[in-house]
Amino acid sequence: MTSRLISRRSALMAAAALPLAPSLLTARPAMAAVEMQGSQTPVFNRFKLGGFEVTTLLAGTRPVEKPNEIFGLNATPEDFAATAEAAFLPTDVAQFFFTPTLVNTGAELVLFDTGLSAEGTGAALAAAGISPDMVDVVVLTHMHGDHIGGMMTAEGTPTFANARYVTGSVEHNHWSTAGNEGFDKNVAPMNDKFTFLDDGGSVASGITAKMAAGHTPGHMIYMLESEGKALAITADTANHYVFSLAQPDWEVRFDADKAAAAQARRDVFGMLAADKMPFIGYHMPFPGMGYVEAQGSGFRYVPASYQMMLNG
Repeated sequence: MTSRLISRRSALMAAAALPLAPSLLTARPAMAAVEMQGSQTPVFNRFKLGGFEVTTLLAGTRPVEKPNEIFGLNATPEDFAATAEAAFLPTDVAQFFFTPTLVNTGAELVLFDTGLSAEGTGAALAAAGISPDMVDVVVLTHMHGDHIGGMMTAEGTPTFANARYVTGSVEHNHWSTAGNEGFDKNVAPMNDKFTFLDDGGSVASGITAKMAAGHTPGHMIYMLESEGKALAITADTANHYVFSLAQPDWEVRFDADKAAAAQARRDVFGMLAADKMPFIGYHMPFPGMGYVEAQGSGFRYVPASYQMMLNG
């Protein structure tokens, strides 16, 4: 009995070792290759902050060449290259992100900045389940074109038809006399719907303005606080997560007052690092949210991972 089992097993093993006949090799049709789908980036990210619901919106993103001619104008090519290399970044191109933020306070929908265009911001809002007519308040952190470009549709009508508008008085006063085409086209027609704030002014309960001038004359950040949870919307205080944070004293082409902008970076991110408070930066890599810690003469950006998922 045992010898017969051994013989049968040996025969099966020998058969398995034989090459397959050509007919068996070709009997099954080849599987078709799966079509490439192309890269994809999410266009919204939503989380809880106490009793608030916060949604960051990717209104646009694009590569921009020669970042050394935008960030670090007072840095040597060697220092710029070393900073980029330390962060695993190329020196010849940077990816730009444009990220408005929507805050649902439970009583109002508050949108911070409007993006490059009504179409881009509208697409991100739609993906998040929001239509422009649902927005109650539009807050402008400052009035560069990539923050006010979505206020009007391509047809020249207000994008957020039911909203009231809030911005800093210093910022509005500056641009209203600057002869700026973007301001004249997008902001000026809505002047009668604006409320103007100074440092410490309130947009709504739990949303407070804080002056952080330099990038523009009246650039403001906004502090959110709800049920003991806090977050800062830092707008363009830092324009890049490495070049403007690791090197806060590097000059940025877009900053109107470069010394004041550098001081604002040190003040704002020094506060956030000390308090270990999360922030949303308009130009940070999407979803635009993270933390900073003091490191050397500057700061290290720490992208948020699952911290906000634990809020509910």
